[in-house]
Amino acid sequence: MRQRSNRARLLASVAAAAIFAAGLGGCQTMSDVTGSISPNGPASADPDPRQAVEVTGERYRADPKNVEAALAYGQALRAAGQRSQAAAVLEQATIAHPGDKALLAAWGRALVDNGNFQEGLDVLGRAHSPDNPDWRLLSVQGTALDQLGRHEDARRYYESALKIVPDEPTVLSNLGLSYMLSKNLPKAEEVLRQAYASGRADARVRQNLALVVGLQGRFAEAEQIVRADLPPQEAAANVAYLKQMLNRKDDPRSGSAAKLPMASLSRPE
Repeated sequence: MRQRSNRARLLASVAAAAIFAAGLGGCQTMSDVTGSISPNGPASADPDPRQAVEVTGERYRADPKNVEAALAYGQALRAAGQRSQAAAVLEQATIAHPGDKALLAAWGRALVDNGNFQEGLDVLGRAHSPDNPDWRLLSVQGTALDQLGRHEDARRYYESALKIVPDEPTVLSNLGLSYMLSKNLPKAEEVLRQAYASGRADARVRQNLALVVGLQGRFAEAEQIVRADLPPQEAAANVAYLKQMLNRKDDPRSGSAAKLPMASLSRPE
């Protein structure tokens, strides 16, 4: 009984961390993208995020009501990990431009990124409409719902997104992680394999598949998936981190576990 309890807690811990890291994504041009298992994620397109914050910040402060300046500054802040400040900047911009869909979308994403899931949902609901839905926003709304424990509702959003972009690997990856979060590992694996089979899937989808396979006790297979097409040093780091997460028995919301996110995000937007 205790072993089963530990396994259930482990699954919830790893899944919660994974869905948070991956869930903010669904789009490689406007939002975060699904993260990899490695704590040393893909190199950022900007070698120095702090410099981007300085440059875009100067432009924003020179004209705080400029929509493009606010969007660029908010993006740079998020890329640098300054999530609360990004949300605050974008909120101020939406006050000046209350009907701007791009600002609402960026603010909603920043709120979800910062852990303000319900508020983010409310804002994202104003960023597009049922007659003109944005599949990227639908995917982000789904991840927010997953964070709130509303997994069935979340999956309806993912399915709506997939009606617009069938077989989109980033949405499928989020859907797979949603099943993982609700402890349906066979279904999670099925969906993630579908995402992985896409010619448009990147290495980060593969890492999520490896995680689900590993959680089912097939670590040798998970390790093989993790190592595929990676340089030896990076493959070893991915395997080590996968082992660390699969062996973890504590709750990521407390103590040292909170400092070990399942994935690292890149934010190309």
